[in-house]
Amino acid sequence: MKAEKEIKKFVRDRYGNIVSTEDSCCPSCSCSPQSVEQAKSMGYSEKEITSLPPEAVMGLGCGNPTALAELTAGEIVLDLGCGAGVDVFLAAQKVGDTGQVIGVDMTPEMVAKARENAEKGHYTNVEFRLGEIENLPLEDNSVDVIISNCVINLSPDKLATFKEAFRVLRPNGRILISDLVTDGELPEYIRKSFEAWACCIAGALERREYLGAIEKAGFRDVTIVAQHQYAEPELDGRLAGKIISVQVRAHK
Repeated sequence: MKAEKEIKKFVRDRYGNIVSTEDSCCPSCSCSPQSVEQAKSMGYSEKEITSLPPEAVMGLGCGNPTALAELTAGEIVLDLGCGAGVDVFLAAQKVGDTGQVIGVDMTPEMVAKARENAEKGHYTNVEFRLGEIENLPLEDNSVDVIISNCVINLSPDKLATFKEAFRVLRPNGRILISDLVTDGELPEYIRKSFEAWACCIAGALERREYLGAIEKAGFRDVTIVAQHQYAEPELDGRLAGKIISVQVRAHK
């Protein structure tokens, strides 16, 4: 595995480039900016998409965590790897004026774009912070719900990420994570590829290992609530059937 700092720098630069050049996130992923059809394929409804600032819909992710998080008015929600804010804004609509949604992202360009989108959408119950998900800029026991959309697989240290999530979550709080996992081992050439890391593939854990990391961090009732094969047509044919999109719920 390449050094953690190198991986993070490559991923940060790549996602910063998405914002600054409106390029796609990688040549083998259909996640082009403003991709409404891609958002729909991940489970976002037309109503949800049209309720958002247009520039927040970048077609990034592998699911719709807010659809299964059962958010209620007044809750404090944290989005790990918030990007341009799409899930933050959807969560903000659900928790209302008495709630709050905090988005954390390690890419300065994404945080700037999310703040800009919040202003355009007149959201008053959201906040965006620059930070890494392995070292969250939040206090202990400070949020009710954590969501994330195809981001934890980008972290070279997933156990540290889940431990941080456990730390900032209040007792009995819950997580709803959309992410990519594998069914079996990936080829070594994929694991070593920076491009594959940025495309959310190289860093994906085997499904049982991923769930085990959540449990090891202290969570209980770790459950896959939805899953389907990741059907990206431009993936290397040798990966066919190996990449799975899962939505996982767990409680502190």
